[in-house]
Amino acid sequence: MQADLSPVIAATAQWLTRAFPASGGALASVLCEVQARQAVTVAAWLRYPTAMDAALLDLAGPGGSGRLDWVTGADAALGDDTDAHAWRTWVDEVVASWAACLLTDPELAARAVAALANGGHSSAAPAEFRRLVAPDAGDRSAAALLRHPDLLAPVAGLHQDQLLDRLNPGRTLIA
Repeated sequence: MQADLSPVIAATAQWLTRAFPASGGALASVLCEVQARQAVTVAAWLRYPTAMDAALLDLAGPGGSGRLDWVTGADAALGDDTDAHAWRTWVDEVVASWAACLLTDPELAARAVAALANGGHSSAAPAEFRRLVAPDAGDRSAAALLRHPDLLAPVAGLHQDQLLDRLNPGRTLIA
């Protein structure tokens, strides 16, 4: 893949882990971050399946975290010091919403990882996403807030229908 999605993936994963932080020490924080990054990576690869899609994202920009901050109430905590949070401009609302859907539904996450095999990111092995698809008790405990369906519902609901359309095997592509 020629275009780089890493700024969007990093910023969106950071937004998720700040909005829904880990509960418990440094190891829990790392496990939570890994799960968020895996979910965001799968969502970004589904959202931008080709180098052309990613290049268009570079031109247009991802949109930022404004609406997500408002939906979760994080906009009140930002205050006037928005310069300190310039990374928020790289957050992609749709990718965050799709990642939230994947984090709360392991079956949907497995379908999403399987769908990557048909895209431009086919070099990804399903084992790379084990913590997303098959989290163990430690993963679930570390990311209790990040995987809580009720807490993520406002974010997941923003673009869930688009994700389900993308994963529908019978969908038709329009050129």
